[in-house]
Amino acid sequence: MGKTLSNEVKQALKDIYYQEWTGKGKEAFAMLEQASAAGDGDATCLLARCLCGHQYVWVGHGFPEDDDRATQLLHKSVEQGSALGVMVALRSGELTPSVEKKMPFASLQEAFDEVLALAEEGDAFCQYTVANSYFWWDFLRIQNKGKDSFPNQAAYKAYLAENIAKCEDWFWKALHGGMYFAANNLNRYYTQGDEDLIAPQPEKAKDLFKIGAEYGHPIQQAIYADDLDEAGKPEEAMIWYKKAAEGGHPGAWTDVGYYYFEGTGVEKDEAYAVKCYEKDMSTDVLRTRNFLGKAYFFGRGVPQDYAKAFQLLSWAYDRGSKWGVFYLGKCCFYGLGTPQDYGRALKFLEEVNWNYWEADYLRGMIYGQGLGVAQDIPKGVSYLQKAGNHKEAKEELLHYKKKLFGGWVRR
Repeated sequence: MGKTLSNEVKQALKDIYYQEWTGKGKEAFAMLEQASAAGDGDATCLLARCLCGHQYVWVGHGFPEDDDRATQLLHKSVEQGSALGVMVALRSGELTPSVEKKMPFASLQEAFDEVLALAEEGDAFCQYTVANSYFWWDFLRIQNKGKDSFPNQAAYKAYLAENIAKCEDWFWKALHGGMYFAANNLNRYYTQGDEDLIAPQPEKAKDLFKIGAEYGHPIQQAIYADDLDEAGKPEEAMIWYKKAAEGGHPGAWTDVGYYYFEGTGVEKDEAYAVKCYEKDMSTDVLRTRNFLGKAYFFGRGVPQDYAKAFQLLSWAYDRGSKWGVFYLGKCCFYGLGTPQDYGRALKFLEEVNWNYWEADYLRGMIYGQGLGVAQDIPKGVSYLQKAGNHKEAKEELLHYKKKLFGGWVRR
């Protein structure tokens, strides 16, 4: 790495972390690929982070996830002489003894000092890396110290507390410099403290995501909007959801759409809500398919289309979301947008784990009449009674009577 970052790395950091809303992430990724192949170890290190998923890079960039390649690249960055790569590999648990032997530094302290110098010159990513070395106790290995290095437990704990506390200032510098990830660890530092060494200071955490939002980071605009929503401030939340959406944060248009669909904090506009949902269809956000599926199921904001509803809700269900299981069950029961299939309907309806009369009514019909399953009249009646305050369930219960000596039969 020398004592400076290459122009390619500086530009990539800007496009991937500091001004990620510009939408130049994929260009930066391609540039890192070229720089890495040309021997730039810092570029190799950043490329590795890009492949590690949303915990290391904004999901809005749409980078592929490849843990194996990321590990190979981190090792390569160490061999290429990147002090940044050494620190990131250490933090990631990838700086094994064999990898450490290949680094062109006399010690971890020498590599750390090089990153520290860049942090002091103002690079936010390096400031974040330095902060993490204190926050996650990596300084112990860097400084080659442990409990046995101190005369007693009190001295050791004082040393730990002194070093851990250094992360606070570095995280703030990184956050103000554009490294929005710093807010996550600062939030943890303030809300949880660190064992019996650092006391929690939750009052200091309250504006962290607001700061990131005001700097323009889409993910933190979405987080701040969530906070405002939970605080009962839907009008303000909508403003930040829309900013996050316009900045490209996956799922934010769905949040905007939900507000318009329900008329929360804004005048209700179901047609506009659907347009918002459709803007998120290029993402893998499950809520998007669920909410759009509901719109098609009821014909709210779009012409009613059970086939589209079933397709969208099934897509989300197949990927682990049970949000739409009732609608899927109802479609299968009545043959709406999919072939009628009572057995499949029951499978979905049995996954409805909240109290809902119509789900109980349909299950009562299936079991009571033996539709697609072995008839179980007592079970069917039980479900119908559970839904009995509703007209349909009351009418269906009229088809059953209790025998003289107990038990139920169908009339």
